[in-house]
Amino acid sequence: MTRDNNLLGKFNLDGIPPMPRGVPQIDVTFDIDANGILNVSAVEKSTGKENKITITNDKGRLSQAEIDRMVAEADKYKSEDEANKVRVEAKNALENYAYSLRNSLNEEKMKESIPKADKKVVDDKVTEVIQWLDAHQSSEKE
Repeated sequence: MTRDNNLLGKFNLDGIPPMPRGVPQIDVTFDIDANGILNVSAVEKSTGKENKITITNDKGRLSQAEIDRMVAEADKYKSEDEANKVRVEAKNALENYAYSLRNSLNEEKMKESIPKADKKVVDDKVTEVIQWLDAHQSSEKE
């Protein structure tokens, strides 16, 4: 998972206007050339804003032995990583659904068509789900 990653570099993608959760679409491209140089680029589709970074294998980077060890560890823990991936994807899907439902409830068309009491029940349940997710970060998919 991400906690096991090795930071190679970082950059910001600035100038993206505020949008509802899940609306920004960012294409990230990783390209490794024949010399082992990694080029990473990111583009936000609706604005065209982009940024990129080039990572070279300078001093202080991983040695071949370290890379080999990490690849072996990745193979060893592949099934555990897959289970974690499924769990995180399920959590993210539920969280995205909850926020999407909350956003829908606040749209003008919905405000007019749903009685306030019903809206409050749904909004309270959405809040409960979000709080539960925050308190149970390591819960299983079920």
